[in-house]
Amino acid sequence: MKIKFCGGARTVTGSSYLITLDSGYKILLDCGLYQGHAKELENFNREWPFDPKDIDCLILSHAHIDHAGRIPKLVKDGFRGRIISTHATAGLSSIMLMDSAKIQKSDAKYKSKKGLATHLPLYLPKHVPKALQKFIGIGYDQWFKIKSGVKVLLRDAGHILGSANVTLRIKEKGKPVVMIGFTGDIGRPGRPILRDPVIMPQVDYLICESTYGNREHASTPNETSKFLNTILKTCVDNKGKLLIPAFSVGRTQEILYMLDQLESSGQLPRIPVFVDSPLAINATKIFSAHPECFDKEMSNYLLTDDNPFGFNDLYYINKRERSMKLNDAKGPCIIIGASGMINAGRIKHHVYHHGRYANNTILLVGYCSPGTPGGKLRRGKRRLSLFGEIVPIKAQVVTMDSFSAHADRVEMAGFLRNQKNLKNLFLVHGEYDTQQEFKEYLGKFGLNRVEIPTLRQEFKIR
Repeated sequence: MKIKFCGGARTVTGSSYLITLDSGYKILLDCGLYQGHAKELENFNREWPFDPKDIDCLILSHAHIDHAGRIPKLVKDGFRGRIISTHATAGLSSIMLMDSAKIQKSDAKYKSKKGLATHLPLYLPKHVPKALQKFIGIGYDQWFKIKSGVKVLLRDAGHILGSANVTLRIKEKGKPVVMIGFTGDIGRPGRPILRDPVIMPQVDYLICESTYGNREHASTPNETSKFLNTILKTCVDNKGKLLIPAFSVGRTQEILYMLDQLESSGQLPRIPVFVDSPLAINATKIFSAHPECFDKEMSNYLLTDDNPFGFNDLYYINKRERSMKLNDAKGPCIIIGASGMINAGRIKHHVYHHGRYANNTILLVGYCSPGTPGGKLRRGKRRLSLFGEIVPIKAQVVTMDSFSAHADRVEMAGFLRNQKNLKNLFLVHGEYDTQQEFKEYLGKFGLNRVEIPTLRQEFKIR
């Protein structure tokens, strides 16, 4: 039996891990899109380290594009198997993948119009429905038979709606049972809306994320105060605009829920709030359709407020024409838009137009890959290349990692506390320097058999 690391190795995007059983049966864990500009990975999204026709089954941990974004290409290139996920992940994937296809098509058209070097999109909107037909939604906490001798268990990862960690129980003829785990992206305990991450069964081999393996987030109680202070300073004191690049799934809903609570308590000033993302609008509808994923606090909140994602002065912007008018809007406001890394979507236009002015603020509320505009702002860069132009960023830049849907090193170590029989732990979905620090940190808890795989590296595990 072998594990091959086909993505998400020493980087935080493009997650994909191939398990090949002794019988030759192949299970792919995630099929993510690489989102970044590292030269050594410039062909990652177009090339496969395997033949898609040979993959028998795909298990998807959650619907974020860095975990699901190449699924239509996989199907287009010959994958014929089933895609197993939770019901909510299947629902979110339908809008996430269609949005990804539209963005690729639009980007290709724009670059062609500008005479910039380009190539064809990985897939088009017409390829998405065929991929969606292969999804099989299953519930949490129940063993599902993939084939004779192979079962999968999905437990709530607490990361985004429908996210799951994956446990495989493999029993091949004449050989002992092998337990293989994949954490997916580990969520944070105590976060709003979703339930806390559910610890996995003990496994023999574990593929573990490490995004924030070298840091500890700000405590949850501090974030509402800092968020409100950022709003007041920008929109009340400076009469400016607060731009919030936020992933359409998860982060946007969390921000809206917090704004809803501030409005209900009378703390939110009367300023317009715009959700400028058709994907976020559709995702919010899917959130509302899956209350089974909500935590106790959210369920109780629904008893007094039946719409936790709607309040006075909140406006959802679908049409592009209305989005463009925001570029000329006068007066303070809050604009929430995708993408969270400012490398695509409508927020990129808003940063282009409004990032030039010192009375405005860009609030970064999640991880940004180093090569993206968001990543550059995090590192203190104040000149961004946007739409072929170098744009000086004079707006204030504020970061709030307490919003992160990824567990920090303390929370991840706590999630792993029951893993007493590990033969190997493989760190993925993290930058290499971070992974080295996390590996050392895990050693303090007796987790010493830790590997940091390179891209396409293969390990024999039995």
